[in-house]
Amino acid sequence: MMRPPGEPEKKPRIVILISGSGSNMLAIAEAVKSGDIDAEVAAVISNRPEAAGLQKARDRDIPCVGLDHKEYQSREHFDVALMRKIDEYEPDVLVLAGFMRILTPDFVRRYEGRMLNIHPSLLPKYQGLNTHQRAIDAGDSEHGVTVHFVTEVLDDGPNVIQAAVTINADDDATNLQKRVQQQEHIIYPIAVKWFVSGRLVMKDNKALLDGKQLPEAGLRLEQ
Repeated sequence: MMRPPGEPEKKPRIVILISGSGSNMLAIAEAVKSGDIDAEVAAVISNRPEAAGLQKARDRDIPCVGLDHKEYQSREHFDVALMRKIDEYEPDVLVLAGFMRILTPDFVRRYEGRMLNIHPSLLPKYQGLNTHQRAIDAGDSEHGVTVHFVTEVLDDGPNVIQAAVTINADDDATNLQKRVQQQEHIIYPIAVKWFVSGRLVMKDNKALLDGKQLPEAGLRLEQ
């Protein structure tokens, strides 16, 4: 169906879920503002109404919603309310950016194939929490971050892109986290750009870029 003359083309819509400072949300929002990502951030939603990232989004005139998970009697009830709120913004892609909630199967199935997450490890290593200290304790020579599609298994969806950092002898979890986060702010906007431009898709539980299946670990960003 053709658009009426003069009607602007609708850009892909991004909804971002956060729980804290929203640093990855800001990286994506800035890439949208600069035109590097040809889309719009339709909303930022947090399960913590006091999350600092919400004010940062408001400062950039991005619609914001605080939906306190503590006000719901179960994870399932919260996820139903969250889905209803997300759907009001009609997203083309749902971006989890430090969203510290384990999602119910119904939620994942609703957005599967158009939901991305970022995890601070070189998946499949170190699913779950405390990844920086776990990498140090294991004596690993490198650590990093992965963007992946979300499936019903925690931190186990098809990987899209990774970036690695060297673990130095004097590293602790705090300074290692800071270096990893710098890479997060680089690779997450790349993955979102690929998705909204139609280059990145999930098919048969595999990540495909330009029609070609990505490696199991995802594309490795070289420093």
